[in-house]
Amino acid sequence: MGRKVVIVGGVALGPKVGSRLKRIEPDAEITLLDKDKLISYGGCGIPYYIAGDIQEVSDLRTTMYHMLRNEEFFSNVKHFNVLTGKEVTSIDRKQQKVAFKDVDTDKQEELEYDKLVLATGSSPVHPPMPGHDLPGVYTVTDLHNAHTVKQSLTESNIESAVVVGGGAIGIEMAEALTDLWGIETTVVEMLDHVLPGALDPDLAKMFKNSLQENEVTVKTGTKLTQINGSKEQGVTSVQTSEGEIPCQLVIFSIGTRPNSGLAKEAGLSTGPNNAIQVDKRLKTSDPNIYAGGDCIELEHLMSGEYVNMPLGSLANRQGRIIANNISGKNEHFPGVVGNFCLKAFDMGIARAGLTVEQAREAGFNPESAMVTQSDRAHFYPTAKIMFIQLVADKDTRRVLGIQAMGENIDAVKARVDAVAALLPHNPNLEEISSLEVCYAPPFSSAMDIVNTAGNVLQNILDGIYVSVSPQEFLDDFFGQDCIVVDVRSPQRAKSGQKLYGEDRWINIPFSQLSEQYHQVPDNKKVFTYCNTGTTAFEAQLYLNLMGKRNVKTVQGCYGAISLLHPDFDPENP
Repeated sequence: MGRKVVIVGGVALGPKVGSRLKRIEPDAEITLLDKDKLISYGGCGIPYYIAGDIQEVSDLRTTMYHMLRNEEFFSNVKHFNVLTGKEVTSIDRKQQKVAFKDVDTDKQEELEYDKLVLATGSSPVHPPMPGHDLPGVYTVTDLHNAHTVKQSLTESNIESAVVVGGGAIGIEMAEALTDLWGIETTVVEMLDHVLPGALDPDLAKMFKNSLQENEVTVKTGTKLTQINGSKEQGVTSVQTSEGEIPCQLVIFSIGTRPNSGLAKEAGLSTGPNNAIQVDKRLKTSDPNIYAGGDCIELEHLMSGEYVNMPLGSLANRQGRIIANNISGKNEHFPGVVGNFCLKAFDMGIARAGLTVEQAREAGFNPESAMVTQSDRAHFYPTAKIMFIQLVADKDTRRVLGIQAMGENIDAVKARVDAVAALLPHNPNLEEISSLEVCYAPPFSSAMDIVNTAGNVLQNILDGIYVSVSPQEFLDDFFGQDCIVVDVRSPQRAKSGQKLYGEDRWINIPFSQLSEQYHQVPDNKKVFTYCNTGTTAFEAQLYLNLMGKRNVKTVQGCYGAISLLHPDFDPENP
């Protein structure tokens, strides 16, 4: 027999290590242990199971060829040993042994190893506030909870629910509860906006408004303080810093903690995130022990900080590298750029790199641009408006991050993936402007929105494009003595004039600007405005040429404002 390899954990990384290692080292003696009896499943698919997109919970455990990934599958198809219901209780690094017990009988056993892999995953954060243990309070991080929640939705008369946490899983659960089950759902997020670690405030608020248009109530800057109810009746309401919300179901989705206790007890090094520290080869502080997946921390290649990112995609890639290195190769996992995507109702979100605030905290001098443009050729029937926010360092012009939002969700992800692939190589804005991407009308415009975003941010840094973000515009418009020069057609502009008066909302169609520019006052702050920002920028340049210096373009213009503040400029008042 070959070397003995023990793997602790059987959701994503563990099975990948075992499967890959057995292919390249067939004589390896591999044993995978997991305290759960349901292993090797797609945890990120749980919200879609609850939403009804996936019919059976077992579907999350099958291969693409509909084979169930259980103990027999790994024994007969992948040719390594899997023991479920076995909880590893300690690691003896000196003797190179793990001790484990049967979860049903408490029978104690030991296994020797030459190499050990820790794939212990993470656990949901479930704060011990009053009422946290009442019937009807759940997390949805494993298949057991997923089945219980769906059974409760099927069998109980649930009219309203509260999702605690405005991150990805919380938003996906809110969609599932609202869209399939018709439940009045409220998302409670303690921070100022949803997806706080992923998006800058403007895009986050636009995304929040799209949720609310789909009948999800979103309360940001709101803290949950208590869950009300009884053991007999279950949940009846929650108490928040903004008042009481009646509900019969509470789902916590406020993050996870890495399961690093076993590693700590064995004396392995952990980092500031309480996660296991590994090197580029995914080796721990013990040369015979590897770790990966949700339980480790990784270097963020943009900020240089170490982060914990619980994503199945990372776990699978890391599993392959660990197996290769156990077999004698020398492969590195370089780190992460924070690539992330999410769908909610008809809107998709994706991001990579740093937000403006994260860039500032990392010591950069960030600038950003929001661009509104069609994701396909504007004349193509399936074209939809997409929003991209690009972030770069003012001093070096290094691109630091990208965020995108739109209804054609694959198009959103494609743009972010294109930039994400460049981020580890420190691209500058000129590389984004000239980035070669596929072109055909069903896929993109001749000048792709990614290229446009690079161009716009270059113009901002060069002082040509003098602009304000959508929210800055709203703050200024309602708080100062300023006017809007709307260069759209009179039909488009009339709603603004009707709402705010012709003295504050001046309509000068761009084709007539050279004749009517004198109508623009010199003693007020002026914002140029159009549908997406392109014509408004041209108008700003012309007004500057004519001596109007206090002129700024609204980034994203109507396209962004209509989502950020839906009541501000309705085109049909």
